[in-house]
Amino acid sequence: MARLASLQALLFDLDGVLTPTAEVHMRAWARLFSEYLAGRGIDRPYTDEDYFTHIDGRPRYDGVRALLASRGITLPEGSPEDAPTLDTVCGLGNRKNRTFNETLEEQGVAAYPGSLALLDAARTAGIRMAVVTSSRNGTAVLAAAGLTARFGTVVDGLLAAELGIAGKPAPDTYLHAAELLGLPASACAVVEDAPSGVAAGRAGEFGLVIGVDRGVGAATLLGHGADVVVDDLAELIPFLAAG
Repeated sequence: MARLASLQALLFDLDGVLTPTAEVHMRAWARLFSEYLAGRGIDRPYTDEDYFTHIDGRPRYDGVRALLASRGITLPEGSPEDAPTLDTVCGLGNRKNRTFNETLEEQGVAAYPGSLALLDAARTAGIRMAVVTSSRNGTAVLAAAGLTARFGTVVDGLLAAELGIAGKPAPDTYLHAAELLGLPASACAVVEDAPSGVAAGRAGEFGLVIGVDRGVGAATLLGHGADVVVDDLAELIPFLAAG
């Protein structure tokens, strides 16, 4: 953890790291696939383990594709413009996104207190920050949580699709964020709660890969390449101060 004091930037995943929207995503995915698999007569039901194994941290359509493959299901790809009612990879992904946005509008979202405390401490310490999320809803989540003004650099699923940047577990979105900050990967720490995101940080050879255990388990995050795992981002504040 001492390495954190020598780094110049923190690159944060959003859902599950800064905000508890991962829980909203989990519920939306569970509703989608519980209904879909039951409707197809699939005996093996959808579980939380499916979320962490096949979906968590991945771009939306990649998650749909991976979960379907785990059940031996192949669907037409479709296009991002597909209606949520269509049984295509993109249609199912859009169906999940509709549920997520409905829940976000109804319930709102607040950032984790420990995450806010770290953001304040990092700003005071002069550490640069960016958000790197696979979600195409990143801008909406940041706005709902009152975090928009804190981040001048945001690499989300929409930008990645526009630029043709590979999603996590590839390191490309994190490397792009570092490039936008004008820094090498070795000067940045990646902060992630998803195994795929941790793997992306490790593959990009970042200066530090910090796992945040929001339920997947410290051993899993360490196994995918985290240098250290914390339960709350406030645990990192003393190491910023040490620099």
